[in-house]
Amino acid sequence: MKFLFDSDSWQEIYGSIRKNKIRTGITIIGVLWGIFLLVVLLGAARGMENGFNKIFGDFATNSVFVWTQSTDTPFKGFQEGRRFRLTMNDIDVLKSEYADEIKLLAPRNQRNNLVVKDFKSGDFKVSGDYPILDQIQKKPLIYGRFLNENDILSSAKVTVISEEMYKQLFDKGEFPIGQYLKINSISYKVIGVYKRSSTVDIDGDTAYIPFTTFRKVYNSSDKVDWMMITANEGTDIEQMEKDILLTLKGLHKVHPEDERAFGSVNLGKEIGKVTGFLTGLQFLTWFVGIATLIAGVFAIGNILLITVKERTKEIGIRRALGATPKSVRQQIILESVFLTTIAGMIGIIFGSLVLFLIDTAFGQGEDAALINPTVDIPVIIIAFGTLVFLGTLIGLIPAHMATVVKPIEALREE
Repeated sequence: MKFLFDSDSWQEIYGSIRKNKIRTGITIIGVLWGIFLLVVLLGAARGMENGFNKIFGDFATNSVFVWTQSTDTPFKGFQEGRRFRLTMNDIDVLKSEYADEIKLLAPRNQRNNLVVKDFKSGDFKVSGDYPILDQIQKKPLIYGRFLNENDILSSAKVTVISEEMYKQLFDKGEFPIGQYLKINSISYKVIGVYKRSSTVDIDGDTAYIPFTTFRKVYNSSDKVDWMMITANEGTDIEQMEKDILLTLKGLHKVHPEDERAFGSVNLGKEIGKVTGFLTGLQFLTWFVGIATLIAGVFAIGNILLITVKERTKEIGIRRALGATPKSVRQQIILESVFLTTIAGMIGIIFGSLVLFLIDTAFGQGEDAALINPTVDIPVIIIAFGTLVFLGTLIGLIPAHMATVVKPIEALREE
């Protein structure tokens, strides 16, 4: 390690760089470009992933939505085009048969209704739900609370409304909790106000009331408009969707191959497509970045080979004056490591600056495309360490070439 603090060694490196400014500058740019690309692309990929997570942040992403449509195949005496509805019996059967796969199951009923508060009114969606809806699709509350089990058991006439409904139906600054509004001419006590998601929001501005209250008020009996199902961790969400649909077809006497009778959206499957794309993007980023790094390091090796060739006579004189092959080798390797270190540091600095500019331009606001595009410090350290290691390895080649030159032959070199 003594040679690291030898001023003569650093003076020789400085002299070599100064003599070949343009060549050295181009070489450094080639190396820093690799780590610059790696930092920027990894940061951008992370920003895209963060943006995607924000979009589905309020949702349990391993969820399936199921509803009924109309049959397209005659079966067991029923004609094509038969319409039917889900029932609470379907919910009980699914909970029993798929107890290991299903984590949450929320039956839902919805209608559009006029909602009135004193002399203000608006046409909004009214949804009969269970408290577990808040676990599948989180409702950030501004005031009050969401529905609870007591509301279900007592069929309470209570409601949770959206922030927009609150603004439209209440006076500015008026506290909504405990006040009453009318839905379908029936009074409901407001127990909560939620803020709508700025990304994925399948309900819009909705007044949520207990599922049991909805059944009584709208006389929906045991019928269910649609259901939201969340799978346990580790469950094959696609296979679960197929099995559930097949079970429901059996319960409603629908042909097993009828593709139209049930509608469904597999959120986990759709998200899997996006996460697969992000994984591929990260792999491509690493491939491009590392390939560019290696190309830059080889450029340093080539430059040093040329430098050794140009300094053959100088090396011969040093050898003749007593310089050992080890000291010559260390000198060449130190120059290689120095160039890769400087290039790596500059590349990381410029990459971080670009990520900061990207975050400023595209990572702010509700509709941000890239959120917090950053790269983990350990990744930076590994990339930088790899660069220096490769620089050391590539420096061994010209270092070896320098030590095999015999002093007498080097002195004859013109």
